[in-house]
Parts: sequence; structure tokens; C-alpha cells
Amino acid sequence: MSQLSYPTPQGVAAGNGYSHVVTGTGRWVAIAGQVALDAAGEVVGAGDPAAQARQVFANLDACLAAAGATFADVVKLNFYVTDLAILPAVRVARDEHVDTANPPASTAVQVVGLFRPELLLEVEAYAVVTD
Repeated sequence: MSQLSYPTPQGVAAGNGYSHVVTGTGRWVAIAGQVALDAAGEVVGAGDPAAQARQVFANLDACLAAAGATFADVVKLNFYVTDLAILPAVRVARDEHVDTANPPASTAVQVVGLFRPELLLEVEAYAVVTD
């Protein structure tokens, strides 16, 4: 687990469910964008934002574990959604995995589409791990 710091920038409005700044020292881990595909490559929860978000965060968890990291080490999450209206479902899944008192920095972007039309979101993560 890394030692992370969450400084509060002067003159910037507080984030809602995310931190503006996260710092830490250690080994950098980049997790490619994860989508709602299971281990067999099948879409989980076609048309269901909550089911897709749960699968995406399960995939992120597995990727972090493979790197010797946990969600406690995550410093940044980037969300790509096909419709901003699904963000509440995504936030529920996110909040089951991150420390909501010290959440990672975050960006959310609405995109025209992902590589398969039934996918609603993609999330990439960056972590800092102290070995």
C-alpha cells in the first residue's frame, strides 16, 4: 500500500466524489481502460449501467491485484461513458471500491461510442504502490 496525500488546492471548488490532487511516492501502475467483459470476453449487463459498472470495477480490482495494488493505491480514475445519465450507477460501483473520504482524482467524459455498441462505459486507473 502506498502513502498518498490529498492536498486541497486554494481557489478551487471542492470535488463531488473525487479529489483534485493526489500525490504519492512509489511504483507507478497504469491500468488500461476496462469495460464490462467477463473472463470469456462476453459482455456483462448489456443495457444495464449498474451491472456494467460492477463488472468494470471487478475487472479493475483484478488488474490492480495482478500489479500488487488495491483500490487504496489508486490516484486517478478516468471514466468514459456513452451517456452522462449513467454516472449515478457508475458512482455507486465506484464508491463500493474507493475510500470516499479520500477519493482518487477523477475525470468523466461522454464519448460517442466504445469499441462495441453494447458497452456503456470504460474506466482506466492509475495507482502508486510502495514496494
